[in-house]
Amino acid sequence: MLLEITTTHSPATDLGFLLHKHPDRLQSVELAAGKAHIFYPEATAARCTACLMLDINPVDLVRVRKGNNALQDQYVNDRPYTSNSFLSSAISKAFGSALNGRCNTRPELPEIFMPFTLRLSSLRVDTDLEMVERLFVPLGYALQTETIPLDMAFPQWSQSRYVNLTLKKVCPLQELLSHVYVLIPVLDNSRHSYVTQHDIEILLQKGQGWLEQHPERDWITRRFLRNIRTIANEAILRLAGEEVMPSDEPKSPLQESLHQLRLNRAFERLQQSGAQRVLDLGCGSGKLLRLLLKDGQFRKIAGMDVSFSELQLANENLHLDEASPALRERLSLFQGSVTYLDERLKGYDALAMVEVIEHLDAERLPTMERVVFGYAAPDTVVLTTPNAEYNVVFERLDPEAFRHQDHRFEWTREEFQNWCGHVCERYGYEVRLEPVGQEEPEVGAPSQMAVFKKKGTA
Repeated sequence: MLLEITTTHSPATDLGFLLHKHPDRLQSVELAAGKAHIFYPEATAARCTACLMLDINPVDLVRVRKGNNALQDQYVNDRPYTSNSFLSSAISKAFGSALNGRCNTRPELPEIFMPFTLRLSSLRVDTDLEMVERLFVPLGYALQTETIPLDMAFPQWSQSRYVNLTLKKVCPLQELLSHVYVLIPVLDNSRHSYVTQHDIEILLQKGQGWLEQHPERDWITRRFLRNIRTIANEAILRLAGEEVMPSDEPKSPLQESLHQLRLNRAFERLQQSGAQRVLDLGCGSGKLLRLLLKDGQFRKIAGMDVSFSELQLANENLHLDEASPALRERLSLFQGSVTYLDERLKGYDALAMVEVIEHLDAERLPTMERVVFGYAAPDTVVLTTPNAEYNVVFERLDPEAFRHQDHRFEWTREEFQNWCGHVCERYGYEVRLEPVGQEEPEVGAPSQMAVFKKKGTA
């Protein structure tokens, strides 16, 4: 993804002072998974262009190091990779001074109105294309969009969801960057990092002076905050100038990541089951295993995943290479699949499957059922999966779209209930269903959980 900023202000090389990046040097900044490079293809007194190019490393997308929470478990997560969000972060990192209206060497420059042409290449737009105009035209931009074909060699495949966008406006550079910083990520409702309460302050700061009056203010706010209702509602109230009273009540579960919420709930149900030997199927980078290790109730813990790279990451995150012999005896990791009979699956009181089954082809579900409920047959199975009805909250363009590109299906609450009933009838289990996450009227919670108990067990 490439961002180009061109000005014909005289002298145009003032752009280098504003961006704090010298036109004669190639410079780079580190991102969560790769780098952003800043360079100037032209820099004369009449015309100057600065480019910010994303260089995302696909290996780093998988091999997330300990302590880096910007990217999460690729295999069991519902958050796809998106370059829009990375570019917004890169703007903040590479052009932070300009974004905040500072120029130490020429303090008068940030206030000067200059003619700018900004070009964005390969911008993902997951909503109606007319929304691009509805976002930028009220802010005084002249714009042009070029839709990119899905494949140049096969024009009959129609257009992709990517566009090349050109914006033109006379304004201070800070104004231009703040608009782009906020509006780029909302055009693609996926982010590479979790949304927290702190993002409200970021939005209010970067949107100060223009977002309050924008006709799409509420839509922008919800999309920037990923439709997390409690956080978005607070931001909308503050943008409208209404006082938000502090609350002594605990924060909504949706203010923590949905993925972490699922893990916490699964951990609680495993605790309540009384299990001492637990196997996490589809363990990913080992987050549930970490929770289990902290509780002495669980004397034998294992994690299985089909992805060897995920197991390597779990091994690193749990520091198994440096672990004591006692810890190594308590915890083990192994590669395998829930669709193959494997002796290593036996001997556990409980199995956990957190956001795993939707990654299986539907025709392989009966095999998984036989392996998990018929062959391994633990006393307890804790299982979560997305609630397809909730997807409308994410304002997807395609109502049939899945949350993750690797999902093979997503069930409604009724479909999940019917499947659970079939499993219980065939394999001798009882089940309790419960929502995971903040429930919305009509559509329920974002995820759904089933706790299976073998009949005849306490």
